[in-house]
Amino acid sequence: MLELEPLCFSSECPSRALFDQIADKWSMMVLAVLDDGPQRFNAIRRRLQGVTQKALTQCLRRLERNGLVSREVISLSPVAVQYQITPLGRTLQEPLQELHKWTLVRLPEVRAARQTFDGTTKGMTTTDGLPLGSAA
Repeated sequence: MLELEPLCFSSECPSRALFDQIADKWSMMVLAVLDDGPQRFNAIRRRLQGVTQKALTQCLRRLERNGLVSREVISLSPVAVQYQITPLGRTLQEPLQELHKWTLVRLPEVRAARQTFDGTTKGMTTTDGLPLGSAA
């Protein structure tokens, strides 16, 4: 198992911010979509149901800033922008695919755990008055 230095969990640790950006649901999904090859913004957006234009723009900028995605302006009329995974971004493909596979394989167990949790917490509330186990 990977040994982590205690400072890795410090709010000042640069790895914490990077992990937060990589593990973001939209980042993981964008990298999965771009695994098929370069895509334009609207093609990515169509594949990711529920993502807003603002959220996708911010996600792509973070991925580009971190060197995981490259952006190319195509001089068409109107101008188009295309995104693709960089060699550094490709190094994330295998771990992300394994994580996705884990979610698919373990989903029945997670559902059972949720049902058990929801059944044992029925009627209980959090300190803010929300039902325990509900999404806030």
